[in-house]
Amino acid sequence: MCFSIPWLESLLVWLVIVCAIIMVLKLVVPWVAGQLGIPIIAQVLNIILWAVVVIFVIYFCFALIGCLGGGGLPLFPHHY
Repeated sequence: MCFSIPWLESLLVWLVIVCAIIMVLKLVVPWVAGQLGIPIIAQVLNIILWAVVVIFVIYFCFALIGCLGGGGLPLFPHHY
């Protein structure tokens, strides 16, 4: 199922979802931290947010390597 049209569709949907969540958090977290008077919370959450993004990118890269090698490392496994 690697590099097929449904695979590409699933990838693009996930990218849009992840980007939307990141943008919403980048808007909300500094405002909430400002209300609480603790600006370091915004910085810590920003670091955690980018760590999650990097983990997703690493997972994605290894899934692509698995697809190129003909192995069975699907990017988004389907549960039937």
